[in-house]
Amino acid sequence: MEDALYTSTFSPGQTLNTGIGAAGSPDRGLRCGVLGPLYIGIGESAESAPVAPKIRTVLATLAVSADFVVPVSVLMREIWGENPPASGLRTLQTYILNCRKTLAKLTGLSLAETAQEILVTRPGGYSYKSAAGTLDWQDFRRLSDLGRRAVEAGEDDRAIHLLDGALSLWRGSVFADVPEGPVLETRRRLFDEWRLGAMETLAEARLRTGLHQLAIADLAALTSEFPLHEGLHGQYMRALALVGRRALALEVFSLLRARLVEEIGIEPGRDLQDLQLAILNSHSGGT
Repeated sequence: MEDALYTSTFSPGQTLNTGIGAAGSPDRGLRCGVLGPLYIGIGESAESAPVAPKIRTVLATLAVSADFVVPVSVLMREIWGENPPASGLRTLQTYILNCRKTLAKLTGLSLAETAQEILVTRPGGYSYKSAAGTLDWQDFRRLSDLGRRAVEAGEDDRAIHLLDGALSLWRGSVFADVPEGPVLETRRRLFDEWRLGAMETLAEARLRTGLHQLAIADLAALTSEFPLHEGLHGQYMRALALVGRRALALEVFSLLRARLVEEIGIEPGRDLQDLQLAILNSHSGGT
């Protein structure tokens, strides 16, 4: 029952808090980030959290589920898998206490105030209150959503500014120094998909504003990092074709097709095949 409630209350499409405290909830200036190594701190002093790995897991799980109750059973599974120790509940309570001590030290609050305003106990579990400060994944989602809407509205310059800002929040791999359980593994995949979507949208905005060479440089790196991602390869092919490098664009398609067939056993999708055909039939010159 608790696990089902936890799963159903988190919706990637919901309106996200951006760190501005709700009425009656003061923003303590606390910054927490998971888009890279876990960091937590005040203002520009935020840095990697100097806490033990299992406490990082607890903090990260609560942070990515901000404002929702994470059941005790979910936290225990995240830390120990399907076989928690007999002392698991007591140990988890100790981890929560250590989290609160870290937060209290950073914010200057007492332990009691921290338990009321930041990391609160709820029936059956615990909740991290986003009104205490900012969470980088929420800021990323807000900026990337605004950037996508700007592209849809034809405001490409504004979109580029917003999406550049969103992507600058990434400091490396999600949860880079955090041991992952099922919740964090799921969130990592979700956040990576958000990042890829923002990258594709940014490339689209750059191509539409004539920033072809900048788009090409970024897409060359991205297609190397994500060698099976059809959307990024399609953007790369379009960018190359737009500057007259038709032969290289077709080579990008051929290499992707070879990888897809060899590693997954599938052909490129219809959109990519149509793009290849359009490039083959075009009259643009260049190599």
